[in-house]
Amino acid sequence: MNLFIRRRKNKEKIFYDWKIEKQCLNLIFEAAKSTYPNEFGGLLRVDSDHKYTISEIIILPGTIQGDSHTIFQLHMMPVDFNIVGTIHSHPSTSFFPSNADLQLFQKHGRIHIISAYPYDIKSFKSYNNFGNIINLEIV
Repeated sequence: MNLFIRRRKNKEKIFYDWKIEKQCLNLIFEAAKSTYPNEFGGLLRVDSDHKYTISEIIILPGTIQGDSHTIFQLHMMPVDFNIVGTIHSHPSTSFFPSNADLQLFQKHGRIHIISAYPYDIKSFKSYNNFGNIINLEIV
């Protein structure tokens, strides 16, 4: 009788067909514009009926937004299994993740969005928790 469960060494990468509601994406752009030249940060939440469609953003109390950083107060995160990732903006035109961004991606969520200046439909990218660019359909 084997008392220990053997874990797989190679974790399989699972790919999802992520979507985001257009009004939610527009809200992200407007929030990023309103905090410019500082970064904007929040959490992504899906609807319980549509598990892979982002419909809301959650702003954590006490989030610190600076010109080159956003510090989340993750102890303020609600117990909500529909939170799937993070959103933050870059005040520059680059939407590529920094090393700090990649560390956040690995620890919190399955999808992450970075919106860059000028905060429009052409200036954002979505990433998985490994930091790879993934497709995000706007519905």
